[in-house]
Amino acid sequence: MSIVDRSQKMQVASLTGLSQVEVDYDTIPNLLPNEVLVKVEAVGICGSDIHYYQHGHIGTRTVQYPHIQGHEFAGTVVEIGSKVTNFTVGDRVTVEPGVPCRTCEKCRNGKYNLCDKVIFLSTPPHKGALRQYISHPEDFVFLIPDELTFEEATLAEPLSVAIHALRRANLRPGMRILITGMGPVGLMCVCAASYYNASEIFVTDMVEHKLQVATELGATDTVKIPSEVIPEDYFDIVIETSGAKSAVQSGIRALKKGGKFVSIGFPKDAEVPIDLTLMLQRELDLITVYRYANTFPLAISILKDLKDVIGAVITSTFELKDISEAMKKATETHLDSIKVIVYPNK
Repeated sequence: MSIVDRSQKMQVASLTGLSQVEVDYDTIPNLLPNEVLVKVEAVGICGSDIHYYQHGHIGTRTVQYPHIQGHEFAGTVVEIGSKVTNFTVGDRVTVEPGVPCRTCEKCRNGKYNLCDKVIFLSTPPHKGALRQYISHPEDFVFLIPDELTFEEATLAEPLSVAIHALRRANLRPGMRILITGMGPVGLMCVCAASYYNASEIFVTDMVEHKLQVATELGATDTVKIPSEVIPEDYFDIVIETSGAKSAVQSGIRALKKGGKFVSIGFPKDAEVPIDLTLMLQRELDLITVYRYANTFPLAISILKDLKDVIGAVITSTFELKDISEAMKKATETHLDSIKVIVYPNK
């Protein structure tokens, strides 16, 4: 029996134009047999949400207004489909937002993040989680422990990006790593690098507060740019999360011979110059990262281990009625703002 009144419409946050977002109403979704209905308790605003909010597109993916954003979220199961076996009403969960086709070659090889038919919440044309209720297939829903708040559980998604990046780089205990940019993904890379026992974790940012949070999460050394200098010819791995041209160039110089440059952050321009000659002379690997695959259980475990400090990443919270203010706050990446959380049901 459903505990949701579908005679009532739910509130949603809709992008209606560039840098314009407002509260609207939509019908509560019905369930397929393999789906659960989640009451959305907390949604984290992501860098991609900011891109769509400010620019209306990322690459060729263009927003068709109105559009619902949000893909980092956690909530409570309030209804289950007829074939659901792993969840019951009342379960606390977080959700992996990308649902692949499960049958193509990429999916069968375990690289479902590259599936051409993936439905990824909040990526146009697919609607996201900034709404009161959302349906989702049970195999991409995960229980969260009581030790984690809903707000903290939303970080399983950006932490999954970090885990995937370090797996791609084959980070091993004892390696030296540089992580550029201490936004949410950069900070989650610090968490993952600490979990994988990197011997030195250097981080860079322009904001002192973000460097302090990185230290709380496990960074061993901080570099405040542009006043401080990044060591050159020193690191085994560089993880670049900012997308800044200068960070790409300094990151390549920071690698020692045989090192790996891992690019996560989307640059503002499609083409970014790199010192290919230096990369050839040092035999450096260039690795790119797109989302993640098979990471959520580990991400939840790491967050549980960091439950006493992970809350420092969350810097602002807003109710859904204040969504316009929340989005504006999320754009203040040059200030102390790190992770903005929105409560759709408050």
